[in-house]
Order: sequence, then structure tokens, then C-alpha cells
Amino acid sequence: MLAAVLLLVTGTAIGYLIPMLRTPGDDSVDAGFARDMSVHHAQAVEMAMFAYRLGSTDDIRNLGYDIAASQQWQIGQMQTWLTQWNLSPTSSNRAMAWMPSGMNTLQPDGRMPGMASDADLKKLKSSTGKDFDILWCQLMLRHHLGGIHMAEIAEKDAKTGEVRDAAERMRVSQTYDVSALTEHLKDLGAQPLSS
Repeated sequence: MLAAVLLLVTGTAIGYLIPMLRTPGDDSVDAGFARDMSVHHAQAVEMAMFAYRLGSTDDIRNLGYDIAASQQWQIGQMQTWLTQWNLSPTSSNRAMAWMPSGMNTLQPDGRMPGMASDADLKKLKSSTGKDFDILWCQLMLRHHLGGIHMAEIAEKDAKTGEVRDAAERMRVSQTYDVSALTEHLKDLGAQPLSS
């Protein structure tokens, strides 16, 4: 009887311990990616909603809507992971600290790769017509390229399969968007931004 009770207690303890050992830590790639990509996506959602409201063609408005919807859903997914892992949605670590040499990829003012500046967003909001479409495509293209780089690292280095799989899906969908944005720029007679 005592052996059965010990076996039951030991089995229960292992059942609780194993998931805790698999849970990503506060400084893990998984947690860093979830936090930083949530911030990165939030700006993409903001810019995409500008396109949905201000784009001069159905193609631009529809692409903006699709990006906003998918990336807002992904933010919810990443924030859910952090909650499940009993981790804060924010960290005192600098952006990109989870990536090997990630802080070297930050822009001089500390923005993550591809993120638009306040001046970029102000200019975008005040643009209209074809000028808006061009600038939006340029900014979103640059933004996605920065996000793809982040997703590639998480796809390779994250500890949990759910994060690796989600990072792969993000990379694939944003690569598709990059092709669409590049085609739109070509149709508009414009080039991507230089950096």
C-alpha cells in the first residue's frame, strides 16, 4: 500500500515537474521573440490599418486589412504563450537581446529592424493617393523584412515547437506579403527604401 501511495505521489510530482522544465524561461529565445515580435507586429497592425482606411486602391486596402487581421491574431497568440508560461508580457531586457548579436541589428535610435520612426508614421498619415500607397508599401516592405529576420532566428533557435512552428508561418506569410508589396511598388513606378 505504501509503495502504491509513493508511486502515485512520485508520478503526480513528475507530471507537474516535466511541463515546468519545458516552460521557456524569462531570458529564453521563446519569451524574447514573443515579446519583441508582439511590439513589432503592433506597429505593422497600426500601419496596415492606415492602408485599410487611406489606401487609394482596393488592392492596397485589402492587403492592409489582411496584414492587420493576421498580425493582430498572432499578437494574441504570443501574449497567450507568455501568460501560459507565467511570464510578464514585457521585460527589462533590451529589444533583440534574445537573438545572437541581436542588439547589433537595432537602428541607431533603438528601434528594432524594419520599424518605422515617428517621423515616418507622421509622414504616412499625412500622405494621400498614390503618394500614400507608395510610402505605405515602402515602409511595410522594410518592416516585414525586419520581421522575417526575427522569425528566421526563432524558427531555428526557439525551445518550443509551438514557437518554432508559428515563427515559420510568420516567415512564410510575410515573405508572401513582401512579394505583393514589391509588385505594388513596381506597378506604382517606385522602388523600395534603401535601408
